Amino acid sequence: MSDYRRPTLPTEIYRDDQGHPIDYGNRWNEGPQPDDAYSSVSNLQRFTPLHAVADALIDWLQSTFEVIVEQDPVVAIDLLHMPNDVVRAVRVVPRDRTAAPLTFVLTKFPGVYLHAGALHDFHFPVCGCDACDDNVENLTEDLEWTVRTVVSGGYFERFDPWPGRWIEYQLNESGVGGRSGRSRTNELPDERVKLARTGLPPDGQWLPWQELAPESTDTVD
Repeated sequence: MSDYRRPTLPTEIYRDDQGHPIDYGNRWNEGPQPDDAYSSVSNLQRFTPLHAVADALIDWLQSTFEVIVEQDPVVAIDLLHMPNDVVRAVRVVPRDRTAAPLTFVLTKFPGVYLHAGALHDFHFPVCGCDACDDNVENLTEDLEWTVRTVVSGGYFERFDPWPGRWIEYQLNESGVGGRSGRSRTNELPDERVKLARTGLPPDGQWLPWQELAPESTDTVD
C-alpha cells in the first residue's frame, strides 16, 4: 500500500483474574473455551486502535485515489445490517464507477464495519467475545488487507448461475492469498439485490481504483 502508514498503536497489557497477562489470539491453545467466555466481552478498549487505523485508511484513500468522500452518519445505511451504536460513517466512492466503493462505519463497541461494493459487509471484529479471542493486531492487518485488495482490483461479487439464489464474493491478492464467502439473496434487502443484479460488473470483478495524477513539478524560467 504505497504511502500508507499505519498509525502507532498503543501497547497495552491486560490481565486475567489471577493477574496473569492475557495473550489474546492464543488464550485457548491449551484447552477449550469456558462456557461463560461466549457471553463475556472484556477489555473492550483493546479494540480502540481499529478506529485509528480506519481513519488512516480513509485519509490514505482520499490522498491517493480519484474519489469522492462523504462523511455523514446517514451513509451507514450502506450496511446490510445496521448497528445501533454508530459514531462515525464515511463513504469513499471511486470516480470510476467500475471500481468498488467502500463505506467505513465506526461503532461505540469499538469496532469497524466495512461495506464493499454492492452486497457485502466485513466486520472487525466479527464478534469480539472472549471465546473468539481476537488479536487486535491481526484484526488491523485484516482490515488493511481487505481495503488494499478491493482498491487493487482483487474484489469480485457475482450471483450464482440461475436462479441466482446466492451472492458470492472473493477477495484475492496475488502471492498473498484470498478469502471467499456467500449469502442467500432472500436474506438480504430485496431492493439492494435488484440493484446489484444490474449494477455489478459483467464478469463480477471490480476494477482497480484510479490513482490521482502526480502534481506537476515543471518550472518556468
